[in-house]
Amino acid sequence: MNTIVKVGAPIAILVAGIGAFFLLDFAKPEPEKKAEPPRPLSVYVQSAEQTNIALRVKTGGEVRSRTDVDIVSEVAGRIINVSREFTEGGNVAPGVAFIEIDDRDYRLALSQAIATVAAAEVGVQEALAQADVARKQLRDSSNASPLALRKPQVAQAQASLKAAEANLQRAELDLARTKISLPFSGRIAKKLVDVGQYVAPGTLLGEAFATDVVQIRLPFTDAQLASLGLPIGYSATEFDNIPVDLSAIVAGKLQNWQGQLTRLDAAIDSDTRSLFGLVEVRDPYGANASQNAMPLAVGLYVNADIYGRQIENATVIPREALRAGDNVFVLNAEQRLEIRNVSVVHGSETEAVIGNGVKPQDRVITSSIRNPIPGMSLTPLTDDSQSSVAKRGAL
Repeated sequence: MNTIVKVGAPIAILVAGIGAFFLLDFAKPEPEKKAEPPRPLSVYVQSAEQTNIALRVKTGGEVRSRTDVDIVSEVAGRIINVSREFTEGGNVAPGVAFIEIDDRDYRLALSQAIATVAAAEVGVQEALAQADVARKQLRDSSNASPLALRKPQVAQAQASLKAAEANLQRAELDLARTKISLPFSGRIAKKLVDVGQYVAPGTLLGEAFATDVVQIRLPFTDAQLASLGLPIGYSATEFDNIPVDLSAIVAGKLQNWQGQLTRLDAAIDSDTRSLFGLVEVRDPYGANASQNAMPLAVGLYVNADIYGRQIENATVIPREALRAGDNVFVLNAEQRLEIRNVSVVHGSETEAVIGNGVKPQDRVITSSIRNPIPGMSLTPLTDDSQSSVAKRGAL
């Protein structure tokens, strides 16, 4: 009996507890259910603006010299002297010799040519004197031949004098060519010879480029060409000044230079389908160096910012409001989302100019929306720090 009590009592208590639990759970009151509508998504909006703007085209290219030449020997001989500036990066002035070739043979040739000219002049005088004597002797002869009058001899003497004078000019020219210089101010790009080396006519001595003007060839897409408002084959005149801002990071600093767009190619590049334009910068190693006195060096890659055409009463939106496929999210008067396809006239890093699809004062959405559905309810927020008015210069 005691055993039954010891075993049954715990079981009875357990069953009673379970039953009480289910009874309480069944008898508990139902919680009050509140049906709340989904909360609208909060988004940042800005108003599309109408303003007059000057379009800006951004591109880039490599600086190259307008004039670069191979320095070639025109005479043979041994190099006896080179200037300290005849080295990579050396600065050479126009007409100042930086390489000298041994000129002794050419001085001797010049002396011989001078002597030959003197002898030829004497020969001409002798031929003229003999012709004068013959003419006097044959003045009564009606059929005297030209040979008897010594006309061919005079012509031969005069021809010999001309040949001697030509040889003299050649000797003077060869002597001058022993001193090698450039006809322009420039820099040495390569040095290939030095003192003691024998060179022949046609030997490549080095390479140099002019520093009066450098050029940058810039590629333009069709949209950029439209923003420039220039025709294919455009060529600038002295009254047509299109400024170009050039910039690059050099020596750890942002350097800026000023150039001018001088022309556009007359044909589209078949490989890139781009149109190239030419920008020129004058005196890039002197007066037109950067604000930090950094020259616009040949071979440097620079960013170009070009002033394009003016647009009156343009509709402008923030760049963040322009979505893939040229779509724009607009918050309408009912605080609901509209997805509009727009035509983009011009775009920059901060703003876009819209041709149609958005009107001034339309509220465009700059926030990202994960699953945009037309007509979805939204709550507008205004972020004054993103105002395009504060950021706008020229597009």
